[in-house]
Amino acid sequence: MHNALGKYSVVLQDEMATQILAEKFAVVLMEHIATHGIGLGIQCHLSGDLGAGKTTWVRALLRACGYTGRVKSPTYTLCEPYSLTLKNFRANANEKHAYIDVYHFDLYRLRDAREWEEAGFRDYLSGALCLIEWPERALLPVPDVIITLSEKGSGRDAQIEAYSPVGKILVDHLSYAR
Repeated sequence: MHNALGKYSVVLQDEMATQILAEKFAVVLMEHIATHGIGLGIQCHLSGDLGAGKTTWVRALLRACGYTGRVKSPTYTLCEPYSLTLKNFRANANEKHAYIDVYHFDLYRLRDAREWEEAGFRDYLSGALCLIEWPERALLPVPDVIITLSEKGSGRDAQIEAYSPVGKILVDHLSYAR
C-alpha cells in the first residue's frame, strides 16, 4: 500500500461514538463536495473484522448526509445504491441542489477478486461516492480514504488515513472538527 498522506486516530467507547465520528466525517465530506463537487468520485474503504462497525459507520454517514430511507446492508446484494440531495450546492451557480450517487459495497461474499471486475463494479467508481466494506477482497485502485475499525475492549479503535489529495483534505478537516 502507498504511504498515508494524513492520519486521524481515536478510541471509540461504544457504538454511539462510532456514529458520532461518522457524522463528523459526513459534515466534512459534504462541505467538500458542496464546494468542489464530486469530480472523479470519492472512494472510502472500510476495513475491520466482522462486527467492528463498518455498516454502522455507513448508516450513520448516510443519515448525517440527509438520507432518510432505509439503509440496507449489501452483504448479499454486494452493492446498494443511494442518491443524496446536496442543498446549497456552490460548484455551479445555476444549480441550487445537486444529486450525488452513493454506492455502498460489501465484498465479504466475493470468492475471487475477479468477481468485482466481472460484475462491472469498477464503472461505479467514477463520479460517485463509493463506500466499500471488505476492500481487500477485490483488486481496487488506491482509495481516497481508508477507515479501519478494530475492537478494543468494549469499544473500538478508529483510524482514518488519507491516500489522495482529497482524502488529505477530509482527514485534515476531520482533525480540526473535534
